Amino acid sequence: MNIVPLNAPRLVGDLMTAEPVVVPADALLAEAARLLDQHRINGLPVVDGAGALVGVLSQTDLLRARATEYLWANWPGLRVKHLMTSPAITIGRDQPVATAARKMERHHVHRLVVVADDDETRPIGVLSASDLVRAMSALPVGDDVTVGA
Repeated sequence: MNIVPLNAPRLVGDLMTAEPVVVPADALLAEAARLLDQHRINGLPVVDGAGALVGVLSQTDLLRARATEYLWANWPGLRVKHLMTSPAITIGRDQPVATAARKMERHHVHRLVVVADDDETRPIGVLSASDLVRAMSALPVGDDVTVGA
């Protein structure tokens, strides 16, 4: 049985960050690092030249480059496509938040790329673990709950 407040966000679209910052697969890793820092985010959907989703690049991927001698020695020439995780783990905006949480847990990821209903290669948002935790922290404590999905 799930106990959730009546006003709790129920769908991915309620919590996602719309219009995500994306990075081209051919971009230099240094440019991706700048985007992460500039927008204060932890991961980027990666797109090809046509704007189709091809992967995700996270801070953890960049950390791996810094910690791996061979990768760090080649940093100036490395492109996003060399370190990105592919395929991206995706979800639709009309999926339940609980489904998103289970998917993150099952795949050991901290973000899901939200894709368009009519085109599963077009990123329209990002749902991060931080978004879920923020929503959880806003839930009331005590008697203001109901049984629901």
